[in-house]
Amino acid sequence: MSSVVRPPSSGQDPFLAADFRPISSHLAITPPVSVVIPAMNEAENLPYVFKTLPDWIHEVVLVDGNSTDDTVDVARSLRPDVKVVEQRGKGKGDALITGFEACTGDIIVMVDADGSADGGEIVSYVSALVSGADFAKGSRFANGGGTDDMTFVRKLGNWALCTVVNRKFGARYTDLCYGYNAFWRHCLDKIELDCTGFEVETLMNIRVVKAGLKVQEIPSHEYLRIHGTSNLRAVRDGLRVLKVILKERSNRRDLRRRVHHSPLLHTGQGEVS
Repeated sequence: MSSVVRPPSSGQDPFLAADFRPISSHLAITPPVSVVIPAMNEAENLPYVFKTLPDWIHEVVLVDGNSTDDTVDVARSLRPDVKVVEQRGKGKGDALITGFEACTGDIIVMVDADGSADGGEIVSYVSALVSGADFAKGSRFANGGGTDDMTFVRKLGNWALCTVVNRKFGARYTDLCYGYNAFWRHCLDKIELDCTGFEVETLMNIRVVKAGLKVQEIPSHEYLRIHGTSNLRAVRDGLRVLKVILKERSNRRDLRRRVHHSPLLHTGQGEVS
Protein backbone atom coordinates (compact mmCIF):
# COMPACT_ATOMS: atom_id res chain seq x y z
CA MET A 1 0.00 0.00 0.00
CA SER A 2 1.97 2.99 -1.23
CA SER A 3 0.89 6.59 -1.07
CA VAL A 4 2.19 10.10 -0.62
CA VAL A 5 0.46 13.19 0.66
CA ARG A 6 1.23 15.31 -2.35
CA PRO A 7 1.81 14.78 -6.07
CA PRO A 8 5.40 14.52 -7.28
CA SER A 9 6.92 17.90 -7.99
CA SER A 10 8.02 19.01 -11.41
CA GLY A 11 11.66 18.72 -10.31
CA GLN A 12 11.47 14.98 -9.78
CA ASP A 13 12.95 12.45 -12.13
CA PRO A 14 10.41 11.91 -14.99
CA PHE A 15 10.59 8.12 -14.66
CA LEU A 16 9.84 8.28 -10.92
CA ALA A 17 7.08 10.84 -11.37
CA ALA A 18 5.36 8.61 -13.91
CA ASP A 19 4.80 6.03 -11.16
CA PHE A 20 2.43 8.35 -9.30
CA ARG A 21 -1.21 9.15 -10.08
CA PRO A 22 -2.28 12.57 -8.77
CA ILE A 23 -5.88 12.32 -7.56
CA SER A 24 -6.22 15.67 -5.79
CA SER A 25 -4.14 18.71 -4.86
CA HIS A 26 -3.07 16.93 -1.66
CA LEU A 27 -2.83 13.27 -2.60
CA ALA A 28 -1.10 11.10 -5.16
CA ILE A 29 -1.01 7.32 -5.26
CA THR A 30 1.01 4.59 -6.88
CA PRO A 31 -1.53 1.72 -6.82
CA PRO A 32 -3.57 1.41 -10.06
CA VAL A 33 -7.35 1.59 -9.54
CA SER A 34 -9.84 -0.61 -11.41
CA VAL A 35 -13.54 0.27 -11.56
CA VAL A 36 -15.97 -2.62 -12.08
CA ILE A 37 -19.39 -1.77 -13.55
CA PRO A 38 -21.94 -4.59 -13.93
CA ALA A 39 -24.41 -3.61 -16.66
CA MET A 40 -27.40 -5.11 -18.42
CA ASN A 41 -29.32 -2.87 -20.83
CA GLU A 42 -27.90 0.34 -19.37
CA ALA A 43 -26.98 2.11 -22.62
CA GLU A 44 -28.95 5.24 -21.67
CA ASN A 45 -27.31 5.51 -18.25
CA LEU A 46 -23.68 4.87 -19.15
CA PRO A 47 -22.98 8.41 -20.45
CA TYR A 48 -23.87 9.78 -17.02
CA VAL A 49 -21.90 7.09 -15.19
CA PHE A 50 -18.75 7.43 -17.27
CA LYS A 51 -18.85 11.23 -17.10
CA THR A 52 -18.40 11.16 -13.33
CA LEU A 53 -15.46 8.74 -13.32
CA PRO A 54 -12.10 10.38 -12.48
CA ASP A 55 -9.58 10.53 -15.30
CA TRP A 56 -6.80 9.10 -13.10
CA ILE A 57 -8.30 5.61 -12.75
CA HIS A 58 -6.29 2.78 -14.29
CA GLU A 59 -9.09 0.89 -16.04
CA VAL A 60 -12.84 0.48 -16.36
CA VAL A 61 -14.11 -3.10 -16.47
CA LEU A 62 -17.64 -3.30 -17.86
CA VAL A 63 -19.33 -6.64 -17.16
CA ASP A 64 -22.06 -7.11 -19.74
CA GLY A 65 -24.98 -9.25 -18.64
CA ASN A 66 -26.09 -10.24 -22.17
CA SER A 67 -27.53 -6.82 -22.94
CA THR A 68 -30.00 -6.56 -25.80
CA ASP A 69 -29.48 -2.82 -26.27
CA ASP A 70 -26.33 -0.88 -27.21
CA THR A 71 -24.68 -1.07 -23.79
CA VAL A 72 -21.35 -2.42 -25.08
CA ASP A 73 -21.17 -0.10 -28.11
CA VAL A 74 -21.99 2.94 -25.98
CA ALA A 75 -19.34 2.01 -23.43
CA ARG A 76 -16.69 1.65 -26.13
CA SER A 77 -17.66 4.94 -27.74
CA LEU A 78 -17.43 6.74 -24.41
CA ARG A 79 -14.17 5.12 -23.37
CA PRO A 80 -12.26 3.30 -26.14
CA ASP A 81 -9.97 1.63 -23.61
CA VAL A 82 -12.84 0.09 -21.63
CA LYS A 83 -12.37 -3.61 -20.87
CA VAL A 84 -15.59 -5.44 -21.72
CA VAL A 85 -16.09 -8.93 -20.30
CA GLU A 86 -19.10 -11.19 -20.70
CA GLN A 87 -20.84 -12.08 -17.48
CA ARG A 88 -20.89 -15.70 -16.38
CA GLY A 89 -24.19 -16.67 -14.81
CA LYS A 90 -27.17 -14.34 -14.41
CA GLY A 91 -27.04 -12.51 -11.06
CA LYS A 92 -25.17 -9.48 -9.78
CA GLY A 93 -22.90 -11.71 -7.73
CA ASP A 94 -21.92 -13.57 -10.89
CA ALA A 95 -21.26 -10.25 -12.62
CA LEU A 96 -19.06 -8.86 -9.87
CA ILE A 97 -17.04 -12.05 -9.53
CA THR A 98 -16.47 -12.04 -13.29
CA GLY A 99 -15.39 -8.40 -13.15
CA PHE A 100 -13.06 -8.88 -10.19
CA GLU A 101 -11.23 -11.66 -12.01
CA ALA A 102 -10.65 -9.36 -15.00
CA CYS A 103 -9.17 -6.50 -12.95
CA THR A 104 -5.46 -5.73 -13.09
CA GLY A 105 -5.45 -2.86 -10.56
CA ASP A 106 -4.37 -3.16 -6.94
CA ILE A 107 -7.53 -1.35 -5.83
CA ILE A 108 -11.00 -2.38 -7.03
CA VAL A 109 -14.05 -0.10 -6.91
CA MET A 110 -17.63 -1.38 -7.40
CA VAL A 111 -19.97 1.07 -9.18
CA ASP A 112 -23.56 0.48 -10.34
CA ALA A 113 -24.49 1.30 -13.95
CA ASP A 114 -27.84 2.97 -13.24
CA GLY A 115 -26.45 6.44 -12.49
CA SER A 116 -27.25 6.27 -8.77
CA ALA A 117 -23.59 6.52 -7.72
CA ASP A 118 -21.35 9.57 -8.10
CA GLY A 119 -17.97 8.54 -9.49
CA GLY A 120 -16.51 11.69 -7.99
CA GLU A 121 -16.72 9.99 -4.59
CA ILE A 122 -14.12 7.42 -5.63
CA VAL A 123 -11.38 9.72 -4.35
CA SER A 124 -12.76 9.32 -0.81
CA TYR A 125 -12.75 5.54 -1.08
CA VAL A 126 -9.22 5.41 -2.45
CA SER A 127 -7.97 7.88 0.16
CA ALA A 128 -9.29 5.61 2.92
CA LEU A 129 -7.54 2.59 1.41
CA VAL A 130 -4.14 4.19 0.95
CA SER A 131 -4.44 5.54 4.50
CA GLY A 132 -4.62 2.03 5.92
CA ALA A 133 -8.09 0.54 5.42
CA ASP A 134 -8.51 -2.83 3.71
CA PHE A 135 -12.14 -2.31 2.72
CA ALA A 136 -13.86 1.06 2.13
CA LYS A 137 -17.59 0.58 2.53
CA GLY A 138 -20.04 3.16 1.23
CA SER A 139 -22.80 4.25 3.61
CA ARG A 140 -25.88 6.28 2.86
CA PHE A 141 -26.52 6.73 6.58
CA ALA A 142 -23.08 7.79 7.80
CA ASN A 143 -22.71 11.50 8.57
CA GLY A 144 -22.56 13.23 5.19
CA GLY A 145 -24.29 10.47 3.25
CA GLY A 146 -27.84 10.33 1.92
CA THR A 147 -30.28 8.65 -0.44
CA ASP A 148 -32.95 9.77 -2.89
CA ASP A 149 -34.00 6.23 -3.71
CA MET A 150 -35.16 4.43 -0.56
CA THR A 151 -38.74 4.07 0.60
CA PHE A 152 -39.58 3.90 4.29
CA VAL A 153 -40.02 0.13 4.05
CA ARG A 154 -36.59 -0.35 2.47
CA LYS A 155 -34.96 1.92 5.07
CA LEU A 156 -36.60 -0.04 7.87
CA GLY A 157 -35.54 -3.35 6.37
CA ASN A 158 -31.98 -2.16 5.81
CA TRP A 159 -31.79 -0.95 9.43
CA ALA A 160 -33.12 -4.24 10.79
CA LEU A 161 -30.74 -6.38 8.72
CA CYS A 162 -27.83 -4.09 9.56
CA THR A 163 -28.62 -4.39 13.28
CA VAL A 164 -28.61 -8.19 13.04
CA VAL A 165 -25.20 -8.22 11.30
CA ASN A 166 -23.71 -5.81 13.83
CA ARG A 167 -24.88 -7.88 16.78
CA LYS A 168 -24.07 -11.30 15.37
CA PHE A 169 -20.71 -10.52 13.78
CA GLY A 170 -19.37 -7.63 15.85
CA ALA A 171 -19.58 -5.12 13.01
CA ARG A 172 -20.36 -1.43 13.39
CA TYR A 173 -22.06 -0.70 10.10
CA THR A 174 -24.57 2.09 9.54
CA ASP A 175 -25.59 0.70 6.14
CA LEU A 176 -25.68 -2.89 4.93
CA CYS A 177 -27.35 -3.23 1.53
CA TYR A 178 -25.31 -0.79 -0.55
CA GLY A 179 -23.12 -1.75 -3.47
CA TYR A 180 -20.72 1.20 -3.70
CA ASN A 181 -17.55 -0.19 -2.14
CA ALA A 182 -13.80 -0.36 -2.74
CA PHE A 183 -11.06 -2.66 -1.52
CA TRP A 184 -7.52 -3.88 -2.08
CA ARG A 185 -7.49 -6.76 -4.53
CA HIS A 186 -5.65 -8.99 -2.06
CA CYS A 187 -8.81 -8.99 0.10
CA LEU A 188 -10.37 -11.41 -2.40
CA ASP A 189 -7.94 -14.06 -1.15
CA LYS A 190 -9.54 -13.80 2.31
CA ILE A 191 -13.24 -13.56 1.42
CA GLU A 192 -14.41 -16.37 -0.83
CA LEU A 193 -17.36 -15.16 -2.90
CA ASP A 194 -19.91 -17.86 -3.69
CA CYS A 195 -23.11 -15.85 -4.02
CA THR A 196 -24.79 -15.34 -7.39
CA GLY A 197 -27.35 -12.62 -6.65
CA PHE A 198 -27.34 -9.01 -5.47
CA GLU A 199 -27.02 -10.21 -1.85
CA VAL A 200 -23.32 -10.67 -2.66
CA GLU A 201 -22.85 -7.15 -1.25
CA THR A 202 -24.09 -8.29 2.16
CA LEU A 203 -21.94 -11.41 1.95
CA MET A 204 -18.84 -9.29 1.32
CA ASN A 205 -19.68 -6.99 4.24
CA ILE A 206 -19.97 -9.96 6.58
CA ARG A 207 -16.91 -11.84 5.39
CA VAL A 208 -14.54 -8.87 5.60
CA VAL A 209 -15.49 -8.62 9.28
CA LYS A 210 -15.08 -12.36 9.81
CA ALA A 211 -11.67 -12.17 8.13
CA GLY A 212 -10.53 -9.45 10.52
CA LEU A 213 -9.99 -6.88 7.76
CA LYS A 214 -9.94 -3.18 8.59
CA VAL A 215 -13.16 -1.57 7.35
CA GLN A 216 -13.82 2.16 7.01
CA GLU A 217 -17.24 3.53 6.11
CA ILE A 218 -17.38 6.28 3.49
CA PRO A 219 -20.35 8.71 3.45
CA SER A 220 -22.04 8.35 0.07
CA HIS A 221 -25.09 9.85 -1.58
CA GLU A 222 -27.35 7.55 -3.60
CA TYR A 223 -29.25 9.24 -6.42
CA LEU A 224 -32.31 8.06 -8.30
CA ARG A 225 -31.83 5.70 -11.23
CA ILE A 226 -31.71 7.93 -14.30
CA HIS A 227 -33.35 5.66 -16.88
CA GLY A 228 -35.09 2.31 -16.68
CA THR A 229 -36.69 0.40 -13.82
CA SER A 230 -34.97 -1.21 -10.87
CA ASN A 231 -35.32 -4.95 -10.34
CA LEU A 232 -35.18 -4.59 -6.55
CA ARG A 233 -38.13 -5.91 -4.55
CA ALA A 234 -38.03 -4.97 -0.87
CA VAL A 235 -39.61 -8.07 0.69
CA ARG A 236 -38.23 -10.68 -1.70
CA ASP A 237 -34.70 -9.29 -1.66
CA GLY A 238 -34.78 -8.65 2.07
CA LEU A 239 -35.52 -12.32 2.66
CA ARG A 240 -32.62 -13.30 0.41
CA VAL A 241 -30.28 -11.07 2.41
CA LEU A 242 -31.58 -12.54 5.68
CA LYS A 243 -30.93 -16.04 4.35
CA VAL A 244 -27.29 -15.10 3.66
CA ILE A 245 -26.92 -13.66 7.17
CA LEU A 246 -28.35 -16.79 8.82
CA LYS A 247 -26.15 -19.05 6.70
CA GLU A 248 -23.01 -17.10 7.62
CA ARG A 249 -24.01 -17.18 11.29
CA SER A 250 -24.52 -20.94 11.09
CA ASN A 251 -21.12 -21.38 9.43
CA ARG A 252 -19.52 -19.36 12.22
CA ARG A 253 -21.06 -21.57 14.90
CA ASP A 254 -19.92 -24.69 13.06
CA LEU A 255 -16.36 -23.33 12.91
CA ARG A 256 -16.35 -22.58 16.64
CA ARG A 257 -17.67 -26.07 17.36
CA ARG A 258 -14.91 -27.69 15.28
CA VAL A 259 -12.24 -25.58 16.99
CA HIS A 260 -13.65 -26.35 20.45
CA HIS A 261 -13.58 -30.10 19.80
CA SER A 262 -10.21 -30.11 18.04
CA PRO A 263 -7.91 -32.80 19.50
CA LEU A 264 -5.09 -30.27 19.44
CA LEU A 265 -6.72 -28.52 22.38
CA HIS A 266 -6.71 -31.69 24.47
CA THR A 267 -3.41 -33.33 23.60
CA GLY A 268 -1.13 -30.31 23.95
CA GLN A 269 0.31 -31.06 20.50
CA GLY A 270 -0.50 -27.71 19.00
CA GLU A 271 -2.54 -24.54 19.14
CA VAL A 272 -5.70 -23.54 17.37
CA SER A 273 -6.33 -19.87 16.66
